[in-house]
Amino acid sequence: MTLTHYLILAAMLFAIGVVGIFLNRKNLIVLLMAIELMLLAVNLNFIAFSHFLHDAAGQLFVFFILTVAAAESGIGLAILVVLFRNLSSIDVDDLDSLKG
Repeated sequence: MTLTHYLILAAMLFAIGVVGIFLNRKNLIVLLMAIELMLLAVNLNFIAFSHFLHDAAGQLFVFFILTVAAAESGIGLAILVVLFRNLSSIDVDDLDSLKG
């Protein structure tokens, strides 16, 4: 497989994530999954370039991105739990009521 195959796959994954964000603006869980899919597409690009250029810097950078993505998911799920406890709903439009 060549670098082009990996880049096309990553572009398709990124496009699916963007479509997931634009088509679904109601469910917070689906929005978080679409953002994670986009981050994984970027990570795939870093790993593909790192492999084909024989440089480990891209792979190390992916580890940092994965730790930030894990923290983002944890905070997003914590917000989701607070939203569900207060409103019994996970609708994104209801996030305005969590002020204060």
